[in-house]
Amino acid sequence: MAFAIKLRSRAEAHGRGGRVFGRVTHTPVAADARRDYLRVVDAQHPLGEGGEGYAAVLFAGEHTGELASNYVTKYGDTSFLHDGYVAAVDSATGFTRVLYRPESFHNTLFVTDRCNSNCLMCSQPPKEVDDSGAADELIRTIDLMDVVPKRMGITGGEPTLLGDGLARVLDRLKTRFPETPVTMLSNARLFANEQLTRTLAAVAHPLLLTSVPLYANNAVDHDYVVQANGAFDQTVVGLHHAAKHGLAVEIRVVLHKQTIPGLMGLVDYVYRNLPFVQHVNLMGMENMGYVKKNWDLLWIDPLDYQQELEAAVRYLHQRRIGVSLYNLPLCVLPQRLWGVARQSISDFKNLYLPTCDQCRLRPHCAGLFASSENRHSRGIRAIASA
Repeated sequence: MAFAIKLRSRAEAHGRGGRVFGRVTHTPVAADARRDYLRVVDAQHPLGEGGEGYAAVLFAGEHTGELASNYVTKYGDTSFLHDGYVAAVDSATGFTRVLYRPESFHNTLFVTDRCNSNCLMCSQPPKEVDDSGAADELIRTIDLMDVVPKRMGITGGEPTLLGDGLARVLDRLKTRFPETPVTMLSNARLFANEQLTRTLAAVAHPLLLTSVPLYANNAVDHDYVVQANGAFDQTVVGLHHAAKHGLAVEIRVVLHKQTIPGLMGLVDYVYRNLPFVQHVNLMGMENMGYVKKNWDLLWIDPLDYQQELEAAVRYLHQRRIGVSLYNLPLCVLPQRLWGVARQSISDFKNLYLPTCDQCRLRPHCAGLFASSENRHSRGIRAIASA
């Protein structure tokens, strides 16, 4: 079984308070460059030099001396901190989170915990937080990346709640990494504010794609899923504003008990009313956040909606609308749909069950979310050699 990648840890902080950002290094750095680095020191290898000037010094074990600068001790394990990674350390609590891994295809800028929807199946339930400094922190993170990202995601919460700050982040991505595709997950409700849409479009990022959730062809059903009155109308207006100002958009549909019955009506709505949509992603559900408490309201085994899923894919394909299946293992899909199924689950929360070890299609399969290890389709099985 492949376990999810560790990206965070808690330790004991000895610092000034607040979050500090840096590029991880296990070797000494010249004094004039240290402000950009987090120096990691293993218990078996003493610091060997002064710790002054680093964004923070991180000790795998106990450190009995005193450092004038920020330092953190008693990590249970620092093996998740590789050279070249970008990480943030809360120098008051010791909480450490990896923000960027050069080798990964799944790097994402997390913009805010706030959201103006409250979806039944939200895997990252919204929180009311002060994100007034978020844009500066995101730009700092981008500036610390010294390897061009293969791809970049932007997510939350709802990124557009950052307003003009989001435009600054997009502009920095465009300036530093103009050839890196960027996918932003947004409900597009604030795109109904044409001025905001115009501001984001004016950045003119050449490879920006906004992925917008749409869950029904009518306001009653969509608004119920996202738990926000007026959301359907705002999203539709927002999508048209995006098209008007040249922002590329795709539609994402999370598949569950509330969306499957209206799936054909929804894809027909997209075809007839949103001709500018570049792509449609039909997505398996992640067993996190609100899904845990709404399981009975939401869960439907993919084996039990194969017919509806195949009909929707065929409808879109025949009308030359690009379509992909995300987050669904090949063994729960009709073989006719394997060609549009993608390995879409981020590497840091992806796993395969023991039975998958015997499957000839594992190298091409999305596998499962780590959160679904003990709660998943009854159809998970190894597909034998041809």
